[in-house]
Amino acid sequence: MNATWSARAKKKREEVLGLIPPKWRLPRPLPSPESQKDVTADYIRQFLSEREIDITETDAVGIVERTRTGKWTATEVVTAFCHRAALAHQLTNCLLEIFFDQAIMEAERLDANLATGKGPVGPLHGLPISFKDQFHVRGVETTMGYVGWIDTFEGVKGTRKERNVESELVREVCMLGAVPFCKSNLPHTVMSGVTWNHITGHTLNPFNRLLTCGGSSGGEAALIALRGSPLGVGTDIGGSIRYPSAFNEIYGLRPSYGRLPYLGAANSMPGQNIVPSVCGPMATSARALRLLVEATLSQEPWLHDPAVVEIPWRRELATSLPSDGTRLTFGLYKTTGEVTPLPPVQRALAFVADLIRKKGHDVIEWNPPSHLEATALALEAFKADGGVDIHYNLGLAGEPPQDRVEGNYGIRATTPKPGNEVFDLVLRHKRYQKQYMDYWNSTAKLTSSGRPVDAILSPVSPVPPHLFFATTDYGKLGYTPWVNVIDSPGVVFPVTRVDKNIDKVDETYQPLTELDGKIWEEYDPEVSHGGPVGLQLVGRRFQEEKVIALAEMFQEWLA
Repeated sequence: MNATWSARAKKKREEVLGLIPPKWRLPRPLPSPESQKDVTADYIRQFLSEREIDITETDAVGIVERTRTGKWTATEVVTAFCHRAALAHQLTNCLLEIFFDQAIMEAERLDANLATGKGPVGPLHGLPISFKDQFHVRGVETTMGYVGWIDTFEGVKGTRKERNVESELVREVCMLGAVPFCKSNLPHTVMSGVTWNHITGHTLNPFNRLLTCGGSSGGEAALIALRGSPLGVGTDIGGSIRYPSAFNEIYGLRPSYGRLPYLGAANSMPGQNIVPSVCGPMATSARALRLLVEATLSQEPWLHDPAVVEIPWRRELATSLPSDGTRLTFGLYKTTGEVTPLPPVQRALAFVADLIRKKGHDVIEWNPPSHLEATALALEAFKADGGVDIHYNLGLAGEPPQDRVEGNYGIRATTPKPGNEVFDLVLRHKRYQKQYMDYWNSTAKLTSSGRPVDAILSPVSPVPPHLFFATTDYGKLGYTPWVNVIDSPGVVFPVTRVDKNIDKVDETYQPLTELDGKIWEEYDPEVSHGGPVGLQLVGRRFQEEKVIALAEMFQEWLA
């Protein structure tokens, strides 16, 4: 092991832990994941006061209703979430940056402003908000999980940079009155469905700490699942918001590219815009997703980020039911044809489809252009530079890549794809988008309303939360990248948890493929017991308002 990079990683890890106030530190030794798998609910509440529990278990909308009127002070709210986030990190390794003191000072400033009679700063007045560690916050380091970025701010040729810049979305939410207070863990490179890096190690699933929380926005998901943050921001290039949201029983939105500002965020392969990364909210309720998107759009981000399209929040779309009173129709997508979802995912899908029918709406089979083709297009785009950017940043400290990263990008960079082949990939991507659009439009002939399908109901992953060292890279199985390729908004909502007494292995199951057989062989309901299972709703491009409204409807139905 290279002592230089490992020592730097250890020092950074200890520095982050050292920023937790002594009064918030848990007794040592901490319980092992084997002895205390589930650290949600009553387990974490034992370390909090009743007031702190009341505050931290209120969703973002409920919080701003109180902070904007002075019923709760911003200071007590931010402090309560700092405390709970500190506990969450000690139990799951979910944070990469802690700046509680800075956040509490900002909360005190907001309280002083409100006390003068000037009113709340904005719609997010006093709301604590967390960010995945791709976002720059003034005065705070960004490492993106790379050891080589430690003390360099963002790893540009290893040169130290002043910590005096902010990502555009961070600037905008601060203008709206929100208070950033921590940044969450992610896999180095962000190109992995397992949240692990050499600095922090694995982020554990709070419902079962023997299992992964997913990735790449896994730290954000675990933090929010433990109510250490009411609202956070992750990123999604192939499922990185949706995958961990489903594994951690929270809500997450992958918006269309250009709806929310991404300017000034760190990323792998910057400039790769064939299948671009997007940022989106993750929260404890569907209405909290609405809060962040609507508030951000009120700032007219298209005037500050040239990639943002000028589409204000559209109230007429922000309703789940058609104005003409006709029924909704959902396309039910069951399988890629390569891998069939495991029993708990099948159960969740069947339950929600049946619920839709019971509520008086329609479900039809969804048979689009191959999602496996979409996944192949996405992976080709992600590897177009031959891994040059990723291996450069790993090489800054000489750290080895995570296994999942090595599986995709090898142990060293290869020759980038020639320009003419990149152009061809762009054309194939556009052809696929057009084929998908035509199919979606054609479903108008199959619905009772005469409209194309309103949204697609789909698994997020064919598997529930799994062991960290499972041999299959489940993030490559085709249930999320297709949404990125067609650039549609996708929202995840919680449905159920794995039940070992119900979700048993079907001994008569005949695998579709060799890979399918391997995944079914790896499934152990005893191991996955208690792991959350979520599904995704996918809408038409730029119809974020509609998919959020549908998620709110499903949350009400499932309550």
